[in-house]
Amino acid sequence: MKPLSATDIRECIVNASHGEIDRMPLPGLHEVLWDSREYLGWRDARAPLRGYLVHWVDEEPIGIVLRAAGNRLSPGISAMCSLCRTPQPADQVRLFTAPRAGQAGRDGNTIGTYICADLACSLLIRIIPPPSAEQPDPAAVIAARAEGLLSRVIAFTAGVANAA
Repeated sequence: MKPLSATDIRECIVNASHGEIDRMPLPGLHEVLWDSREYLGWRDARAPLRGYLVHWVDEEPIGIVLRAAGNRLSPGISAMCSLCRTPQPADQVRLFTAPRAGQAGRDGNTIGTYICADLACSLLIRIIPPPSAEQPDPAAVIAARAEGLLSRVIAFTAGVANAA
């Protein structure tokens, strides 16, 4: 992923008002390992149900505001993030919804999916699997995971952005 500036992030959010964007907290951008990400995702410490996701499509960044569901999945079961497709304990996956861009979002139209609660899919897909006879090259596994993750993130944000 190419680096993003604070200005890039604030200008690319497609489903929030100017006031919401101005109040949006930003993560420590100087600490981000850009080469190890398909997208930048973070939660708002002051509003725990709010999250943000930003990534590049071609040469343009696109960002969305997310809202985590207030209730959690039942403890003791497994769940799967629909972006990174990593199975995890249910308390580590949340339903996130995003208002669609434009009038559709102002009318209450949203789109949702299950995502890692900490929005750290890029880290999870980089957990190196042990080599096996079926997949002797762990780097190839990680590259395939990264490609799949990015394509699913693009599809999700396109659904939010193309509400017209």
